[in-house]
Amino acid sequence: MSKGGEQQASSPELARLIDHAFQPLEEAVATRRIPGGVLGIVERNRGRAVRAAGLAQRVPKVRPMQADTIFDLASLTKVVFTAPRILALADEGEIDLDAPLISVMPDLRQYDQNAWERKVTFRQCLGHQTPFPAVEPIYTYGQDPNLLRAFVLQREWRAGPPVYSDINFILLGIALERISGKTIRQMEPGPGFAFSADPDKAAATEHCTWRGRVLSGEVHDENCFALQGSGHAGLFGPAAAVLDFAQGLLDGGGASKRAVELMRTPLSQTRTHGWERPYEGWSGGNLCGPETIGHTGFTGTGLWIDFDKGRAWTLLTNRVHPTRHFDSGILSLRQAVGDLINAGF
Repeated sequence: MSKGGEQQASSPELARLIDHAFQPLEEAVATRRIPGGVLGIVERNRGRAVRAAGLAQRVPKVRPMQADTIFDLASLTKVVFTAPRILALADEGEIDLDAPLISVMPDLRQYDQNAWERKVTFRQCLGHQTPFPAVEPIYTYGQDPNLLRAFVLQREWRAGPPVYSDINFILLGIALERISGKTIRQMEPGPGFAFSADPDKAAATEHCTWRGRVLSGEVHDENCFALQGSGHAGLFGPAAAVLDFAQGLLDGGGASKRAVELMRTPLSQTRTHGWERPYEGWSGGNLCGPETIGHTGFTGTGLWIDFDKGRAWTLLTNRVHPTRHFDSGILSLRQAVGDLINAGF
């Protein structure tokens, strides 16, 4: 690792590739659309490279972005932490993906045995194929995490068409807690990951009007904060840990063969078991092959894995610092980086 913002590339070809793909991130920083970011690429036969630009924090103090800066990974938690554990339990025969959640949580909507929520399965939650709303401000209903879990389980949720919903993974997280007998934050987060970070080593996120401070090293997602750990957000890690995770999936050592197959198996036009798959306008750009999966996080994070090319890349930014209420252009940035990586030379 070189000092500061760059990790030495493992090969000249990879060095040229990250030079090429880094340009949109540099431009986004230069035009102040985002404070800073880290791009990392790993390839099966050419090693890895990591590069950083800009600031880890802009206010109330200024800190430079480093290649090893720790990020609030937000919804990458869904695919790095929660989905692999659910798929591992299925692989081990502990759960049936097509069984309803009540097979583990019989008290889900326990006062209405005919409630639609009692019919929702693990597989439907993994693929966001449920009627749950996209998001709910759970944190506004109280401060006790156990009370909020009860609220999630007993609420009569408004049903709608299937959408990407945090509720799906909040419920999967509660299922993991029931099966293990531990809270999320008592579980092992995985190599290189944690559920918080040293504020001086983390990328700052938002000035939270609810908590009254700029957040750094503590989870940005309000619901995860109030629940004191959840299946939909809360994981922290640097680019190196994210690339290690991706490399484990590419090499076959990070999950069982069956689990990786399910991560790649379509459940809809846009989703697999936990992940997104390429579609027109998706975050990975227009040049991704059909064997690519990916996911993004609200704080400005993302990970994409191409099993055909044996390549993965992660783009980690603090695009919500100091506020989410600003057009950072994060989608176009993600797409531009993905297209440059896949176009090659």
